[in-house]
Amino acid sequence: MSENGDRFPELFPEEETRREGNKTFSSLAKEELCRERLNRPCCTRAEAYGVLLFCNVFSGEEIRVVTTSPAVAQRLPRLFRRAFGVRFDRQPGENAKGKQIFTITDPAKLGRILDAFGYDHGQVSHHINYAVLEESCCQAAFFRGAFLAAGSILDPRQRYHLELTTSHYAVSRELAPLLAEMDLHPKLTTRRGNYVTYFKQSEAIADFLTTIGAPLSAMELMNTKLEKNIMNGVNRRSNCDMANLDKAVAAAQGQIAAIRALRSSPQWDALPENLRDTAMLRMEHPELSLSQLAELAGVSKSCLNHRLRKLMELAEEQKTKP
Repeated sequence: MSENGDRFPELFPEEETRREGNKTFSSLAKEELCRERLNRPCCTRAEAYGVLLFCNVFSGEEIRVVTTSPAVAQRLPRLFRRAFGVRFDRQPGENAKGKQIFTITDPAKLGRILDAFGYDHGQVSHHINYAVLEESCCQAAFFRGAFLAAGSILDPRQRYHLELTTSHYAVSRELAPLLAEMDLHPKLTTRRGNYVTYFKQSEAIADFLTTIGAPLSAMELMNTKLEKNIMNGVNRRSNCDMANLDKAVAAAQGQIAAIRALRSSPQWDALPENLRDTAMLRMEHPELSLSQLAELAGVSKSCLNHRLRKLMELAEEQKTKP
């Protein structure tokens, strides 16, 4: 499932379930990311930096990016023009399909790109230059570029797994503390000589996707998790009332959507502790009914219901703010 050509082997290809239009969950997530507008110059450079540190070749003599994603292939030329004012020396034709290769070997263009990141005399040091990523928006853009170049995610209907792959040891090790600053804590491993940074927790994957600009994919993942948990509950409790269960599913989905909106807004830190605790409890136990959740929280059902309603009201108010 990795899109880095032959150097990065595919991740569990037998599990890459096809979705709408015969597209994988990973390709749909990348399509969503590629709809993100290229606005701020600093974020545009940061996204391009993520592509460069995770692409096939990044050296003083050549840049080579390989992708099988049509959306990524369309975004790359615009990204490099906005970030550096350069065009690729070689890029696929307009109707190219399959593996698409973008290269730059022109010394003047390479020099312009390397100068943007503080490299001297064409010498590329494969380390993360944190000075390029001082703002949180630039960090998110950097992660987005890394995912577009070397990211993959399994269909959550199968299991939860998102990863970023690079051939550079230092980049992989420096990525983890950068993610930790955003309260994301990945695991590290190696595969066939490459270094893999990965998440296996659904909540962490959803947070990462939201951070880099794919909230719809994150919501689909969490909805899939909710449906799986509920179906597991159905199998354990065959005599449950399906009508009430459907209502519980719809209510829980609405609550989780509201909580996720609040967590990504400045209003989250200002919430009272009891509302934050209730929000986290609902996120951690999407399969539980209101009564079960109240019992776990040690409060009455009406009290818990009041808190969840308040969270949804606050999320609705947040949507109407300019």
